[in-house]
Amino acid sequence: KKDIPAANFIMHEIHCSRNIEVCRYCSELIPKSEMKNHIESEHVQVTCKCRMKIEKCLLKDHEASACPLRPAVCQYCDIQLAFNKLQDHEIYCGARTERCGGCGHNIMVKDLKEHPRVCG
Repeated sequence: KKDIPAANFIMHEIHCSRNIEVCRYCSELIPKSEMKNHIESEHVQVTCKCRMKIEKCLLKDHEASACPLRPAVCQYCDIQLAFNKLQDHEIYCGARTERCGGCGHNIMVKDLKEHPRVCG
């Protein structure tokens, strides 16, 4: 999968066919002597803490952006909790009230950022 001089093509092709394999999972070119290790280290099925089975090489991306148990931070109180609990928590947390120092009214936390524009 690289450009090589035409004069070296036959020798290169022989070398590659003897020593290199294409991984059936990721299509990467892997030395034949390392293929077993590559499959075991990259493509073995592992179980995430959310109980989803996934290839080991995909686990970090899953944990960072797709896992329902990945850490997430509430926009209102900065507490960290599991992503799958975030929406319910933010509905509850944003509905709490705090007294406005300007007008003295109790304002829901979710409305505090917008309140200064309408505060008397």
